[in-house]
Amino acid sequence: MGKWRPTAGCRSTQHVGRSVEHEVSGTILVVDDEPKIVKQARDYLERSGFRVLAAGDGRLALALAHQQHPDLVVLDLNLPAMDGLDVCRALRRESDVPIVMLTARADEADRLIGLELGADDYIVKPFSPRELVARVRAVLRRVQGGIHRRGYIRAGELEINLNGHTVTRAGAAVPLTRTEFNLLVALAQHPGQTLSRAQLLDHLHGVAWEGYERSIDAHIKNLRRKLEPDPSAPRYLLTVYGIGYKFNDEI
Repeated sequence: MGKWRPTAGCRSTQHVGRSVEHEVSGTILVVDDEPKIVKQARDYLERSGFRVLAAGDGRLALALAHQQHPDLVVLDLNLPAMDGLDVCRALRRESDVPIVMLTARADEADRLIGLELGADDYIVKPFSPRELVARVRAVLRRVQGGIHRRGYIRAGELEINLNGHTVTRAGAAVPLTRTEFNLLVALAQHPGQTLSRAQLLDHLHGVAWEGYERSIDAHIKNLRRKLEPDPSAPRYLLTVYGIGYKFNDEI
């Protein structure tokens, strides 16, 4: 299965059993085994102009993702038959579709595992449906809006193509998710300047609520694993302890 990418812009569409007469903002796949949560998410997302697909288990979720190519996946971690983390891994092997995790797990480490696997954001249950819509819109804005500045950013062996949304190191392509790419650009466009986690969320058009700032750490860890010759001794993405991160301006 080749890679699919989220589609920008509005489109008119229909889904089984329900007619959508107005233009929609995109297709959202909601994956959760609790019918009440699926109904609540569907109602609020459809009211906000989205087309909604639903799956109650991981295998059906992957089948729908392959067939329908959603613009974003809302993914519960606790699923029957196939865990949400396994679904996230499978999606990331073939797609950069944005993923927003739903989790009832209180341990921050569990949530960060999902982000390290490539999820773009997470929401903790119980959640506000308005929060879900806000997070979905924020992730889609940064995916569909992207980076529009012209040119390249070059540092050492690293080259960032702002128009093509591609990154190479020593001439070899580095596969990044959209969130990782936009985070890298936010830092690289301010070399030597320390950006806090809240500032980085703002650059990503996120909502800088306390708690979500820690997700930046997981994305930085992913970037270092992909970009750095030695992630334990980073050359490009430097930590400024107690403040945030900066792109090395002395390469």
